Amino acid sequence: MPAYRFEALDAAGKSQSGLLEADNAKAARAQLRGRDLVPLAVNPVTMVAQESAAARFTRRVFSSTGLAVWTRQLAGLVGSGLPLERALTALADEAESPRQNELVAHLKSEVNAGSSFARALSTAPREFDEVYRAVVAAGEQSGALGPVLERLADDLEQQQALNSKVVGAMLYPAIVSVVAMVIVVILVTYVVPQIAGVFTSSKRALPVLTVAMLAFSGFVRQWGWLVLLLVVGGVVGLNVARRNEGFRERSDGFVLRLPLIGRLARGYNAARFGGTLAMLAGAGVPILKALQAAAETLGNRAMRADALDALTQVREGAPLASALAGKKRFPGLLAMFARLGEQTGQLPEMLLRASAQLSAEVQRRAIGMATLLEPLLIVVMGLVVVLIMLAVLMPIIQLNTWIK
Repeated sequence: MPAYRFEALDAAGKSQSGLLEADNAKAARAQLRGRDLVPLAVNPVTMVAQESAAARFTRRVFSSTGLAVWTRQLAGLVGSGLPLERALTALADEAESPRQNELVAHLKSEVNAGSSFARALSTAPREFDEVYRAVVAAGEQSGALGPVLERLADDLEQQQALNSKVVGAMLYPAIVSVVAMVIVVILVTYVVPQIAGVFTSSKRALPVLTVAMLAFSGFVRQWGWLVLLLVVGGVVGLNVARRNEGFRERSDGFVLRLPLIGRLARGYNAARFGGTLAMLAGAGVPILKALQAAAETLGNRAMRADALDALTQVREGAPLASALAGKKRFPGLLAMFARLGEQTGQLPEMLLRASAQLSAEVQRRAIGMATLLEPLLIVVMGLVVVLIMLAVLMPIIQLNTWIK
């Protein structure tokens, strides 16, 4: 039964709005009149598969955490034996926002109209990506939608936990770096010139460090805006250039070759690829389709190209382990576990173990890098401050020597 969004006036003349289900708009208005409401507007709730240009700048209905929680709730309701339509009704009633209520009501109306749940999800591609829809479709085809949704919720939560730990580990060094740069700029552009400028009227030569610091201060005050403009322009230009797939693949490949960041990026992408592939294969998705969907989740274009090349080899008859082993950008651990899975007939379980180990290694490396960067940043900041203080104090010490 389709869902309709309405605006109406009650007996006191107050405006009311909400959602209701009816066979058509005329029936929806009749329902409103039966509630002693005067309908002002009744519009069907529809979702457009193709995003408009304006929609790209709107906030998504579900955040990463919100989607995981919603999937877990749906899995619990369906797993307890509740029909999908009633489960969606319950989730619509408990929606945290009007937009979420509207989205779930639309999904329910699509299911009531005879569409499969996966097809209903495909009408909202911004909220439910290809991997999500493929897992749901496999669950519907196997008749085990509840357990498949539970597995999907586990995967979403694991991805969110990995992202949070990596971002959290890098957040403190980033904040310290920004604060340190701001402090140094303030000292160089305002404090040093005002204090050291007192001694410039003297005919005595200033210490070399003070002269150098004053020259650097003058450069920052005169040309700092140009340097900032060049940096911003470089960042914008890089983002524009990365829209070209060839340039982005080459730049992502360069990132993978960096000493520390490269290994972290390889491990993060490989963990996500292995976890997604394990989830899809475990849900019963054909291996070729699972490989295609898992490759699309890779943010690094160089590793995505390798994954798609491995997909071509598997399509031609090569084992998955052999296809992955030939891709040096992927850690050897993933190919090793894939080989064990193919030999034992437990490919999803082995891939999940590989993903878990890679995730643990990424977290360990991220925390290790953050632990190493924190004292290094403090030491560097201390050295910079000492140099600035020496540039200010050395003329004072020199002046005292002249007076004596």
